[in-house]
Amino acid sequence: MPDDDHGVADRRGVLYPARLPTFHRIAAPVDLAALVRWFWIPEWRLEHGRISRQQLLPFPASNLVVGPDGVNLAGPTTSSSHRDLVGSGWAVGMLLRPAAVPTLVRDPSRLRDREVPFHAPELSAAVTAAMATPDGSAGRELAAAACAAWCAARLPPPDEEALLANAMEDLIAGDRDIVRVDQLAERLGSTVRAVQRLSQRHVGLPPLTTIRRYRLQEAAQRLREDPSVAIAQVAADLGYADQAHLSSDFRRVLGLAPRAYRRDAEADPRG
Repeated sequence: MPDDDHGVADRRGVLYPARLPTFHRIAAPVDLAALVRWFWIPEWRLEHGRISRQQLLPFPASNLVVGPDGVNLAGPTTSSSHRDLVGSGWAVGMLLRPAAVPTLVRDPSRLRDREVPFHAPELSAAVTAAMATPDGSAGRELAAAACAAWCAARLPPPDEEALLANAMEDLIAGDRDIVRVDQLAERLGSTVRAVQRLSQRHVGLPPLTTIRRYRLQEAAQRLREDPSVAIAQVAADLGYADQAHLSSDFRRVLGLAPRAYRRDAEADPRG
């Protein structure tokens, strides 16, 4: 599958990466790195009558997404979801850092498992024009540049609280030993209550939910990419009390057991 990730090939949020359409990720410019993690651009051209179902893990972050029909703001998700692609199309998304979220939505918890129209006609026009460029690679670069210019003009530099929210996300995503909110608060030099407020304002989910979603993403990635690792070992490595707790989390959020997910991922003819 063609893919020019530009050094950002993290796919923990995708259940079956082999089923993706042509997919590109472009890192945000250094001066926007505190506000946008990366730009993501799927493109597809399917035969008439064919449907490509994209299944996604819950992801504790918000995205600003530009498509041919306009701009949407998508909030954090708490359960697995899917999108059915038909015909031909594209999207240009911005995976937002927590620091950027309060500028775009007062209460991100109201966007939990939802996406709403976002009024940004100039962004929509610039990205649509870029994606119409005959040279696909150049068009994607122009689209990412248009998104970056829009963000630079409209998102203020992060203040101290916003940077702390980013640090919270980085700790959760990068340190698998963090499995409780009190551990997170201690690492941030804060209190549990303060971390809860920070997460509410900048993520829209309780911090424990965010922790568990990242661990579940890591579990799915390991089960998919390393057929030799035991499920019990994955559970232990990611802070679950035992294999049964990991299996329960998998079933509740994804609707299938770890063993069934691993079997499906291995058997996928597009893998």
